[in-house]
This record gives sequence, C-alpha cells and structure tokens, in this order.
Amino acid sequence: MREIKFDLATEADLPFIVAVYNQTIPSHMVTASLTPVTVSQRLPWLKAHKPDSHPIWVVRVDGKPAGWVSLSPYHPRAAYRITAEISIYIDQQFRHLGLGTKMVQHAEKAAPQLGIKNIVCLIFGANLPSLGLFTKLGYQTWGTLPKVAELGGRLMDLKILGKGIH
Repeated sequence: MREIKFDLATEADLPFIVAVYNQTIPSHMVTASLTPVTVSQRLPWLKAHKPDSHPIWVVRVDGKPAGWVSLSPYHPRAAYRITAEISIYIDQQFRHLGLGTKMVQHAEKAAPQLGIKNIVCLIFGANLPSLGLFTKLGYQTWGTLPKVAELGGRLMDLKILGKGIH
C-alpha cells in the first residue's frame, strides 16, 4: 500500500510545482499558458497563497513529490472570499493512481476551516479526464464560456464547474 501525504508547499517545492505545471502545456488541453513558466515567474503566485486562507499542498507518494493542489481566490473583491478556485496538477509518472480524487477531497475537507463555502474549477471543454473527475465528485456545470481561448490552433470552450462545501 502506498503512503500518500499532503504537505503545505514551501518555496523549496516551487521547482517541482513549476516542472509539473510545465508538463501540461504541450497538450493544449489543461492550461492557458502557451510557453513554459519559470520558477521566478511563479514565486509571487506562491507567496500570494497563504496556508490559513488559500493553501497549496504538495502530495507525496511514498515520500516522493507526485503533484500539487491549490485553492486560490476566485475573485479579489471581498464578497467572493467564500469561493475558491481549485487547481490540481499530477506529475505524469504518477497519473492514473487515483491521486486526483484524493487531492480534490483533501482540499474540500480543508475548505470549511479556511472559510470557503464554494469551490470552482475552470476546465477546458476538451479536457475530458478533468471534467470526468470533477463531475464524479459532485461538481456541476455552473457556466460555459464558448470559444474563449485558442490553443494549438483550436478555439476552446471554458467550463466553470462548482460545488458548495458544507
């Protein structure tokens, strides 16, 4: 049985976080970034995530970093503070082990203590694995932004899925 552990991300984890994020860019299915990001570019993003309101966790499998999950502010205006955007990224060598489910459930379990009542995710319509994961976990489509991004020469819809956390 594999040991799965969630640790709050630190600056020392940022190279791993960036490397896993960059793995997804060539697929033109997961992120709107078109070119790899650097550790220095992502440092302000990391520092903006506070453990007591919007944490980033690194998931480790048998002590090895395998992915990361974050809860980010959905919108900067104060009334939206009860809603967070979830992002999950799994290192390609650890995919298809059920980590996505565990990562979403970990964030959901932490949400009430963080004052978060809703979690939303923004997923491209072509990203069927992520849409399937979040739908399986009870997320519903709260909106669709048609053809708002161009990735790999294709116009992509953006699905907004959400779930109330109680």
